[in-house]
Amino acid sequence: MRRRAGLLVLLPMLVLAACSSGTPAKSGPSPAPTSASPSVPAPVGSASPMPMVSGEFGKKATITLPGGQPSGQFVVSTVIEGDGATVNKGDWVTVNYTAKDWTTGKDVPSSYDPGAKPQLYQAGLGQLVPAFDQSVVGKKVGSRVLVVAPPATAFADNGNQQLGVGKNETVVFALDITQAVPQDSVVTGTPTTPPASMPQVKDNGKAAPTITIPSGEPAPTQLQTSVLITGDGKPVQSGQTLLVQYTGVLWSNGQQFDSSWTHGGAQALQVGNGSVIAGWDQGLIGKPVGSRVELVIPPALGYKDQAQNGIPANSTLVFVIDILEAV
Repeated sequence: MRRRAGLLVLLPMLVLAACSSGTPAKSGPSPAPTSASPSVPAPVGSASPMPMVSGEFGKKATITLPGGQPSGQFVVSTVIEGDGATVNKGDWVTVNYTAKDWTTGKDVPSSYDPGAKPQLYQAGLGQLVPAFDQSVVGKKVGSRVLVVAPPATAFADNGNQQLGVGKNETVVFALDITQAVPQDSVVTGTPTTPPASMPQVKDNGKAAPTITIPSGEPAPTQLQTSVLITGDGKPVQSGQTLLVQYTGVLWSNGQQFDSSWTHGGAQALQVGNGSVIAGWDQGLIGKPVGSRVELVIPPALGYKDQAQNGIPANSTLVFVIDILEAV
């Protein structure tokens, strides 16, 4: 989702970006090129010669390159078969990766390196290089997938100077699929009732919850939070990318002005760095993944005296947010 009503941003998922000289280095597989790009070969299960991948799932893999030159084929091969859900097109997947440049034999920065993070992106929608985009569709969570990515499926003739990958080089990836979340996912559990002074929330299953503003209550001047369902995941940390479902209404009249359900389902955003309004940054950090959180956000932590699409100036905002994932 693009910045809607000044609130949420669909994060660029860029770790191995095929960027030109002078472009800042990013963290994540690159988006699909906007200009004409070489045609992507159909993936095959094996080719000769083949790299070898060893090591435990969930830890940095060891990639051993064979003698000889790459075949030029796009290889997608399951090294470890997981027993989790199957990744479908459009699912949000969380993937850790190890990589090696076959052409030079050098290691490529990995999500297992200190300070690096897993990648969270939607599978099969053409947003990332095919080495990531296409290779996880149809695989099971818990799988490790070996990908031999010829230039057309990786960085093509751009290369990536920041990563040390030259133009038209073949890159080998070991992808660990740790999570898959369908776009219509919501958190589950028995909701608790928020305080009477806060808006009441009716669960509607896999649909936007109904939010009812308390009659006669003045709009609060401080941020109010209520955890309606407490998740069992780790607490959200500043700077993480979250996957969320959410609905927002105005305190003044209960009118809905935004909801993830109206534009494709679960959305990815970052908290703690000013990418979203201050009420989200303050209200979501520290909440466990898997939680449903209600936030009542005064204007000072929302859009202040600036009107937005469907939001009058100086509006108090009410959100119900499902925290589905955090990386």
